[in-house]
Amino acid sequence: MLFRSRNNQGQAMLEFALVLPILLLLVFGIIEFGIIFFDNLVITQAAREGARVGVVGGSDAEILDTVERIAGTLDVSRLQIEIDPDQSGRSRGDSLKVKVHYDVPILTPIMGQFIPNPYPLEAAAIMRVE
Repeated sequence: MLFRSRNNQGQAMLEFALVLPILLLLVFGIIEFGIIFFDNLVITQAAREGARVGVVGGSDAEILDTVERIAGTLDVSRLQIEIDPDQSGRSRGDSLKVKVHYDVPILTPIMGQFIPNPYPLEAAAIMRVE
């Protein structure tokens, strides 16, 4: 009975100190995954919209403008856009491929040890020219 009346604050603080790094790693991992997933959705939609503009008669400049406009929430300087074939090589019935590459910067220094920093994403859309 004598031992039960002790104060256990020191033990609780030690347990918290041991669990805190794992908990923070988990929370920051979820945040980084969410950012990467969102950026992947954005570049996928941008590639689709760019391909759609190209197959209905848009020029390469219009495709680039559309992709950059749709990906406006991202850092446009990190976007790399490929159009195959170019405007002069497109004819009705051919396939048009718009490929968007984006490097997602990892914000948490700890997460940079586990995944590549910047994390590369790539999305492509292929449509038939109308």
